Amino acid sequence: MLDQLRAMAVFAKVADLGSFRAAARALSLAPSVVSHHVNELEAHLSLPLLYRSTRRLALTSDGEKLLPAARDMVEAAERGLDAASGRSATPTGTLRLTAPAFLAETSLTRDLAAFSSAHPNVRLSVGFTDAPRELLRDGLDLALRAGTLTDSTHKTRKLADMRRVLVGAPRYVGAQKPARIPSDLSTWAFIQLSSRPPELRLIPPGKKKPVSVDLQPKISVDSAAAIREIVVAGAGIATLPEVTVRSELARGRLVEILPGWEAPTVGVFAVWPHNAQRAELTLRFVEFMAPRVAALFGPVTG
Repeated sequence: MLDQLRAMAVFAKVADLGSFRAAARALSLAPSVVSHHVNELEAHLSLPLLYRSTRRLALTSDGEKLLPAARDMVEAAERGLDAASGRSATPTGTLRLTAPAFLAETSLTRDLAAFSSAHPNVRLSVGFTDAPRELLRDGLDLALRAGTLTDSTHKTRKLADMRRVLVGAPRYVGAQKPARIPSDLSTWAFIQLSSRPPELRLIPPGKKKPVSVDLQPKISVDSAAAIREIVVAGAGIATLPEVTVRSELARGRLVEILPGWEAPTVGVFAVWPHNAQRAELTLRFVEFMAPRVAALFGPVTG
């Protein structure tokens, strides 16, 4: 019976993630081991549970009947383990996290180290990337995200409001016709984060509603850190998280453009599945990080 229960848990993960390889990553098993468990379960039941092809997996009708029970079994076991672990003075388990790549250059990394030191039996697996990650598909427990949220089915907590600034290298800015309002920047070279819309939005002094200017980016990349270095090199201007350019502004390598005009702040959120496998541990991590993220970026203002 224990072998079948283990195989059902593996089957549920394969069905939820859509591939043996993704399930293997999430379970820290070899793909061959994952395939073996599913094959053994099918042999025990004398029923095919998955249609296999070189491109995708699909549930058979019998697989669709078994999956809800397999999920319920796994969730019940994880709730019990999480409740016990979460209430323990020494919680255990693995948390798999994703965060924007630019956060790797901030004090957040020291905060991760502090959490690890405070919880020696908890393993952290953190991916810093600006590429979109799907929590369920990628087997993740939590995401730190900056910007507009689209995961409406997930639980969220706003941790901070991130200030952004429009910056350029002094030699680039000095070579342009002086700008007084955002529309004067329409001919300037703009460096764009590819995941954001190609527009410049700035709030006039003393106002709340932003002014928008449509732009045709000269360079578009998927990394805020890369944008900063491109701008420092004098290739154009960009709106960047203030935390990533503090030192360059202080050293004079970058200057703020149209001071007095402000880029709208961007929310920083913790996002996790509503049926999180390690709910107690996830919430413990969020509570630990919330004041530290707020201290890094600034508290929630609205």
